[in-house]
Amino acid sequence: MRIGTVSDLHIDRNRDYTDNDLISTFSEVIQNQEIDVLLIAGDVSNHYLKTDDFLKRVQDRSSTPIVFVPGNHDYWARDHEVTDTNQINNFFNQQEYSLVGQPRLLNSEWAVVGSPGWYDYGYGNTVLYDEEAFSRKQYGFASWNDRHYVNWGKSDQKVSHEMLVQLYKDLETVKDKKIILMTHVATHPEFVMPLPHRVYNYANAFLGAKAYESLYADFPSIEYSIMGHVHFRKVLNEQKKTLISACIGNHKHWKIKDFKAQLVKSLVSFDIT
Repeated sequence: MRIGTVSDLHIDRNRDYTDNDLISTFSEVIQNQEIDVLLIAGDVSNHYLKTDDFLKRVQDRSSTPIVFVPGNHDYWARDHEVTDTNQINNFFNQQEYSLVGQPRLLNSEWAVVGSPGWYDYGYGNTVLYDEEAFSRKQYGFASWNDRHYVNWGKSDQKVSHEMLVQLYKDLETVKDKKIILMTHVATHPEFVMPLPHRVYNYANAFLGAKAYESLYADFPSIEYSIMGHVHFRKVLNEQKKTLISACIGNHKHWKIKDFKAQLVKSLVSFDIT
């Protein structure tokens, strides 16, 4: 069985295709690479209904099952009036493609478990900045846009912890299987920016969840870990695990300004038996 993974499509920012052409192009690439199951690690768009529509149409067009966890952009309330992020989260969790609370058995030996995850500030420079400074999401004149468009009604650390607790519950149900873990946020120090760094001393706080590193020790049957969010592409083999970031990212950072070319370049596939 061939598993494909990609993240951070940002289809409403990367506008070199119409919606119909984008669906067609995405489906064509999946079929050409003979992907049996596609795992998408968040940030399809800035509107939860656009994300939902895209996932369902690609699945129908390609006849390829899609498994998904939302990213922070999928939760944004910039282009619609649903300002309670919990409501959007509940919408995603009720969809067939969602992994939260419903690990997916791929065959008799393999399962995929996932969560959006949420940042816990742990990868930021906690010597230079305290929790209150991170919670403001303001760096000089710039701000982390989740400050404006995401409202959980609770602290980031509490959201992060609640998602981690759910991940532990889900992993327990399939701990006898070989596991593919998928989160949107980074869960490993090699998938955030190295410190010290003038900007990322602060911005790293919002890239990952350091507490999630415990998952690897507590569930040694995790053989693949898929992440998104960071907008770079990387595959790391470490202690019998393969860690993958397969972000398409923002067109502003592309040398070749073509979505199909970037999708082909970003998509990572691997075979399981």
